[in-house]
Amino acid sequence: MEIAVIGNSEFILGFRLAGIRKTYAAENDEKRVEYITNVLQDGQVGILVLNSSDMEKIPRRLRATLENSVKPTVIAIGAEEGGLSMRERIKRSVGVDLWK
Repeated sequence: MEIAVIGNSEFILGFRLAGIRKTYAAENDEKRVEYITNVLQDGQVGILVLNSSDMEKIPRRLRATLENSVKPTVIAIGAEEGGLSMRERIKRSVGVDLWK
């Protein structure tokens, strides 16, 4: 399984430096949607990381697909976490509360 990161060039820079190869610099909404669609079809990607502010910019239908996706598991990081804690995201992805 691989990790994919989609965002502006500043957002993905740290992930590139950490060795993540599947990073996509999406500087506009059209590119962002294109990269997300491609990553969703890539069977090798297990985790998709997005900036939480970018989640608000994608079309509602695609956002719903991402929020309900198990593979890849979508993690939005940034100022807003979409109202879900990391514990809730893991619980929803795995199906079990690992903290109990």
